Amino acid sequence: MTDSILYDLSEKVLQLTINRPEHKNALNLAAYSQLATYLQDAALDDAVQVVLLTGSNGCFSSGNDLKDFVNPVVELDENHPVLCFMKALIGCPKPVVAAVEGFAIGIGTTLLMHTDLVYARPDARFCMPFVNLGLTPEFGSSYLLPKIAGHAKASEWLLLGEMFSGTEAKEAGLVNAVVDAPLALAKEKCAKMVKQAPAALLKTKALLTASINEQRQKVIASEWIDFVAALQGEEFKE
Repeated sequence: MTDSILYDLSEKVLQLTINRPEHKNALNLAAYSQLATYLQDAALDDAVQVVLLTGSNGCFSSGNDLKDFVNPVVELDENHPVLCFMKALIGCPKPVVAAVEGFAIGIGTTLLMHTDLVYARPDARFCMPFVNLGLTPEFGSSYLLPKIAGHAKASEWLLLGEMFSGTEAKEAGLVNAVVDAPLALAKEKCAKMVKQAPAALLKTKALLTASINEQRQKVIASEWIDFVAALQGEEFKE
C-alpha cells in the first residue's frame, strides 16, 4: 500500500490521516480502498475503540480526485472503492471523530454527515459543489443535510454550491465545535471515549443511528444511480 492514508493506532484510538498534500488531499481510488480496508478491520479489532479521521498539512480533503472518475468512466458497481469506503464508514460500529482544517470539499463534507463528532477551525472551508460540476448530491446528503441544517440551509448549500466557513457549519449543526486546534480537541474527546464502558459506547452509537439507517440506505442507492448518470453526462464533461 502507498502512504496516501497514514495509519496510527495508539491507546485504542485509530487515527487515519488523508495524506496527499500535493493534491490537497483529494481522494483517489487507491486512497478510498485503503480507508475502506482500515475501517473494515477496525470494526472487528478489539484494539480499536474509536476512529479519528483527519487530513495532513492543514487540509482535510479537497474531495474526489476527478481524474479517477473521468477515466475510466465510473460503473454502477457495489465493489467500487468509493462505495466500499462509505459503506465501511456508515457501518462502522465504533465512534468516528473528524478533525477538519482547511478545505473539506465534496465528499470531504459529505462524509462528515456519517461521522459521530466533528471539530473544525473557524476558518475551515466547506463546500458541496455538485451542481457546479454538473453532478447531483451523493451518499445521503440530500436526506441528511436537511435533517441536520434545515431545508433552507441545505438548499442554499446544495443548489448554489458555495463555500461556507467552519463557523457557519457550527451554527447549522454540521460540526460540534469550532476551535483553533481541532485535532487536539478531537484527540481529547477520543481519549475520553476510550475510558467509557466499551459495550455501552457501541450500543449508544447503534441506537443513535438506528432510526435513520433504512431511509439513509434507500437515498444513497437512489443518489448513486443519479450521480453515475451525471458523471456520464455532457454537463460534467464540460
